[in-house]
Parts: sequence; C-alpha cells; structure tokens
Amino acid sequence: MQVKVIDYGFKEEIELNYVRYRVSGLDKKSLEKVYTSLEEEMEIDSQDLIITLYFPPEYYPFGSNEAQLRLQDFISREEIEMTVFLSSILEENL
Repeated sequence: MQVKVIDYGFKEEIELNYVRYRVSGLDKKSLEKVYTSLEEEMEIDSQDLIITLYFPPEYYPFGSNEAQLRLQDFISREEIEMTVFLSSILEENL
C-alpha cells in the first residue's frame, strides 16, 4: 500500500481545511474493506482510493508556521500516519 498526499488547502463552502490522499496498491478485498469501514469522503479512481479528510483550523496538519517552513516533512508525516491508520483497519478482523 502506498499513500500520497495529492492536494490540501481550504474549502470555502464548508469553511474547513482538507487533505486529499491517494491510496494505491490495495487488492480488491482490501480496497472494499477500507471503503466500507470509513465514513470520510472517498472515491475510487481506477484501482486507487482517494480519501478526503476535513479539519478545523486547530487540527489542520499544515496550518502551523513550522509546517510552512518544513512542508515536505509534514507531508511525509501525514502519509506515514495515514498508512498506519489504514493498516490498522486492514488488520482488524483478520
């Protein structure tokens, strides 16, 4: 499984920050398990899962001044955290 941050920013319509992730490398069974286990906004693009998470300002991972100075470090951290989170979902009920 590979997780990449593909977009992030502020969605004015709902006044929340967002991060979009592309999850690739899942087999069909794993893709279905993640898709049915999460309540977040999701779509399937070819064999990839696109997940969008929304954050209030205080929890937005790229909102701090430090994040702006070391953006690639923060993006990498988000990708790792999402990989661990999705792995825990896939390991449940094995």
